[in-house]
Amino acid sequence: MRGRQQFSIHFLQYLDPAGKLDLPLPEWTTNTALLLAIYENMVLARLLDQKAVALQRTGQMGTYPSILGQEAISVCTGLAMAKHDVLVPYYRDAPTQMLRGTSPAEIYMYWGGDERGGNLNQASRDLPICVPIATQLTQAAGVATALKIKGEDGVVVTTCGDGATSKGDFMEALNLAGVWDLPLVFVINNNRWAISLPLAQQTRAATLAQKAIAAGIDGIQIDGNDPIAVYDAISKAIQSAREEHKPTLIEALSYRLCDHTTADDASRYRDADELKAHWQEEPILRFQQFLHRQGLWDAEQEKALQQRCQQVVDASVAEYLAVEAEPNSAIIDYLHAFLPYTLEAQRNAIEQQSSMESGYGAGSER
Repeated sequence: MRGRQQFSIHFLQYLDPAGKLDLPLPEWTTNTALLLAIYENMVLARLLDQKAVALQRTGQMGTYPSILGQEAISVCTGLAMAKHDVLVPYYRDAPTQMLRGTSPAEIYMYWGGDERGGNLNQASRDLPICVPIATQLTQAAGVATALKIKGEDGVVVTTCGDGATSKGDFMEALNLAGVWDLPLVFVINNNRWAISLPLAQQTRAATLAQKAIAAGIDGIQIDGNDPIAVYDAISKAIQSAREEHKPTLIEALSYRLCDHTTADDASRYRDADELKAHWQEEPILRFQQFLHRQGLWDAEQEKALQQRCQQVVDASVAEYLAVEAEPNSAIIDYLHAFLPYTLEAQRNAIEQQSSMESGYGAGSER
């Protein structure tokens, strides 16, 4: 019979909210190009995100889940992964997907209701965006199992929000990863809100990372607004999964500075003073202050970066808005490899109706 065991969860933070060092920097931070890539991609992610919200507000895009204030987690995840790794994302992972090869225009297309935005041509091993809560986690365990059976070198990285940790899929995936020693990294974006449900009503656990203990895998809690802590933890977890097939659960503490989606109004349930306080901890300004203290960033570089990023945003919006709409028959075309005969008549009817509507529009005066 085993004796009583004690467990603890480590918390990792290198930069405080003002961008000052709490710990000596890890060795990889001598790579100045990587540090600048983290910052520049966070800035680009925020500008693209702001434009997506504006497109929705003007009726040019569907419901959209902003990543405002959570850029460090998504960007550092993308930069830490190797090309042959597999991303199994949730719906708040646009920056990661872009770093994996998806274009901003394709992101806009997806949230504009055009499934062609989820083609993932540049990252064909990655899974598409998952909107149902937590179902991607068991899928990730399945993909990791396949990689292990095949003897491949790839690692699966899957993400979720704090709300997903209350779903059965979450614990099932953790348990499977532990029992089968899967090359799998779980990243929780703990932004403190599951739509309108605050974390205190989500769980009585002191941390979400400690849920790893029950599965027998490594768990760590990090400051998700500290890009150095995020990149350090995720890159080490990926290395451990790749070299030792040791899964890891990472809880990244962030804060949702936006509404849950553009269909939400967080002012109905969230205190304005709480929101104001968390703006003081957001990742982009924190990292900018750090880079400035290190002599790696100045006002001229910032001005040039803003101009470059705005050019990307403008070009992406133009590309998105120029995409020709799919025919109505597309709702059937991509459901089956071969169209069942039972749907042929329905598809023909859709095409005929579309043709009639097109002819009416072309020949009528308004």
